[in-house]
Amino acid sequence: MPVFLCSIQSSNTMKKTLFIASILFLGACSLTLAQDHRHVKVNPTNPNDTEYWEPSITVVTPGAIPSDAIVLFDGKNLDNWESAKDGSPAAWKVADGKMTVVGGKGNISTKEKFTNYQLHIEWQSPIEPETVKSQGKGNSGVFMQGMYEVQVMNSYQNPTYRNGQAGAIYKQTPPLVNATSKMGDWNTYDIIYTAPVFTTNGGVETPAYVTVIHNGIVVQNHTKIQGTTEYIGQPLNPVHGPGPISLQDHGNAVSFRNIWLRKM
Repeated sequence: MPVFLCSIQSSNTMKKTLFIASILFLGACSLTLAQDHRHVKVNPTNPNDTEYWEPSITVVTPGAIPSDAIVLFDGKNLDNWESAKDGSPAAWKVADGKMTVVGGKGNISTKEKFTNYQLHIEWQSPIEPETVKSQGKGNSGVFMQGMYEVQVMNSYQNPTYRNGQAGAIYKQTPPLVNATSKMGDWNTYDIIYTAPVFTTNGGVETPAYVTVIHNGIVVQNHTKIQGTTEYIGQPLNPVHGPGPISLQDHGNAVSFRNIWLRKM
């Protein structure tokens, strides 16, 4: 008999515990909804039921350079850049409001590191002989987080492999169209980039995605980046955090100007 009574008491205690836990859970849910300013109502009859006002939307003043943009290159100096190889001062040429690749000086990277952003960058292919063709003509690249390349290439009347043309995710995804300006003219890239997210055990939880607008034309539309853009071999997916914007020295005197970025 004593054992039976003890069992009843334990059962009642468990019921009380479950009841309290349920109340706490419902309270937490109600608090979450209140904090979110979006109160869920069944069959709302008032327009106010589906409106929320707080927090207010951040104001950004539009223009050639938005008010919240980080200016990475304004045509004056390379103070925001360094050698990608060893962190020494960037050794590219700066003149006439633009920076130009100096062959053999190596890739350069921003000193600051980023994850998700909107990037604006303008580039110019050099005037090169007609005998220079394919990947040897106006070749450079813009690297997201220092490892995912959007190809820069003189693709104007210059056939080369599809996934190596201007606007390609290099060796992965060709551009939707060829929107390259003729040799010597300026091109514009507007890039929306979302960094990859990794699991605690080193797997890819969410891959990187990129949208590229080339001279006002969409050439990559929320394209999945498969991993690092390797010259030889398959993409790799090393675990990493924030990374720089890097520009490639491929030996061609490609120029860049008006580079700015908005964090997202």
